[in-house]
Amino acid sequence: MTEVSRVLIVEASFYPDIADELANGAVAVLAAAGILHDRIEVPGTFEVPAAIRYAVHSMEFHAGSNDYNGFVALGCVIRGETDHYDHICRETSRALMDLTLKYSLALGFGILTCDTREQAFSRAAVNQTNKGANAAQACLRMMEIKKHLHLNHR
Repeated sequence: MTEVSRVLIVEASFYPDIADELANGAVAVLAAAGILHDRIEVPGTFEVPAAIRYAVHSMEFHAGSNDYNGFVALGCVIRGETDHYDHICRETSRALMDLTLKYSLALGFGILTCDTREQAFSRAAVNQTNKGANAAQACLRMMEIKKHLHLNHR
């Protein structure tokens, strides 16, 4: 029996139009590769690492109905007038890297860090830079590497 791969897309919905474009790009890549996916929405990028950790924890205890071979983290942080931007960007990135290394996750990083909404939308749009697609492609490549190294979950 061949196991079907499944990816969890965690998207921060603080900027819904940007999140939708990122997700559209990621979903198209996963669908083209024949990879099943689930999408969950969190309020902002700061909550993305926690949601991924919850999924990993659920898999550890066989609590959920799905095991995930990979994860795609999507969201956007736009610079404001305070240093809040710097804290969110740094902590979110660090938490995602920590999870990736601690649990050997195949993770595609699609968190945009931009100066303006226009920059962010240009990077997210499927007909422009399409960073959601890039994140899904990175996830798929890391899944391949894990498979090559015989690190797939149970």
